[in-house]
Amino acid sequence: MVTARFLSSDAVDGLADPAEYVDAVREGYRQRGEGAPAEPRTKLLQSEPPGMLTEYAAVLPDTGAMGGYVYSAGFGAADAWFMTQLFDAETGEPRAVLDGASMNPFKTGAAGAVGVDALAREDADSMAVIGSGAQARGQVRATATVREFETVDVFSPTREHRERFADEMDDRLDAEVRPVESSAAAIEDADVVITATNANRPVFDGDDLEPGAHVTAMGQYNPQKFELDATTIERSTYVVDLRERVDADAGSFIHAVEEGAVTEEHVHAELGEVVAGKRPGRQSTDEITVFDSGGTGIETVAGAQLLYEKAEERGLGTEIEFAAASEALTGK
Repeated sequence: MVTARFLSSDAVDGLADPAEYVDAVREGYRQRGEGAPAEPRTKLLQSEPPGMLTEYAAVLPDTGAMGGYVYSAGFGAADAWFMTQLFDAETGEPRAVLDGASMNPFKTGAAGAVGVDALAREDADSMAVIGSGAQARGQVRATATVREFETVDVFSPTREHRERFADEMDDRLDAEVRPVESSAAAIEDADVVITATNANRPVFDGDDLEPGAHVTAMGQYNPQKFELDATTIERSTYVVDLRERVDADAGSFIHAVEEGAVTEEHVHAELGEVVAGKRPGRQSTDEITVFDSGGTGIETVAGAQLLYEKAEERGLGTEIEFAAASEALTGK
């Protein structure tokens, strides 16, 4: 028998701050750039009742951890449930099981922030965010730890939502956070643009991007959805979290290829290659860069290991037992 730890949502909520997630996730992507294995999401769909079962995984050898997400959405409950499994990368033994919902915006936001840190101009001080939900909160809070922003302009189609988001983030950040009336107003003069929506059509006109802008798009992990238009992809140095997912679910890139704006060779690098110094990131101040962040096991394992270590230090969670296959796999 091996003892592992179950960490509930309450146990991990607030256990790590955004900057700690960013550091852990950056290190995870460095390892990916050095060759650590990671697989893109696998999605299983059911039509009646409608639902989706999704999983992805990664091994981070230098962190000493491996595992990933399994989550369901829809079905009879019409909700989502996130389960994160964490294993020891040296022994293979189970280490922890986490209720992963509260971690999700922070580890996903950290991946976006690592993209900003690797690709945005060093002097970037204005941010635009399109979207006002949980993922937008995670992106903004994490991104604010890698650059010193003076302003953050937020647009969401619902006035109440963008105003509430601006009020909340204005209290949390050093920057001035302002609601604006359109996506065009948000990205005007913006050094960093974040899209965190469930839109199935572009949320801004790529011709309106300022030279030297960086875009992190994290709401486009469906081939039928594209937050970014073909112009944005065509104008950009395009970096993705995992090359293997580009043809499968990077909706904006797939759309740009279908429009004839780019070819598959337009993929510049994986984020891990840039973080590890294997491929160049930004090479000029006028260059437009894009990080397509569809979600991987890299940030999941990095975030889960961070929370596990903190929970261990504080004695949080519930001990659970797993039987080794050599003991239990008997067929008796």
